[in-house]
Amino acid sequence: MHELGIVMNVISQVEKVAEENKVNAVKALTMEVGEVSSVVPDLFKDCFEWAKKRTKYMTDCELDLVVLEAISYCRDCKSNYKTTTYAKECPHCKSVNTYLITGNEINIHDIKVI
Repeated sequence: MHELGIVMNVISQVEKVAEENKVNAVKALTMEVGEVSSVVPDLFKDCFEWAKKRTKYMTDCELDLVVLEAISYCRDCKSNYKTTTYAKECPHCKSVNTYLITGNEINIHDIKVI
């Protein structure tokens, strides 16, 4: 379960930002995870709930996890398509000359503090 490692890294970054900015507490955190990022949202949330109890600034932090759709681009027919439905092969022209545009990222999108 690599979600715990990712959560611990995110919490470390947020705690550092909170310390540097002398905030009282982090109240909310919005994360973006791509649907093909290999992050399992429910496991991520469970790990976050466990880990936040061991922090200085985030013990009461609410997590908003936004799953970003995986979209690929076909270099041959110049079209976008939903990656999770068609994978590497373009549904329009059947080419495999494609690449992922979005859907594999893991981003801290927003931090709300007091």
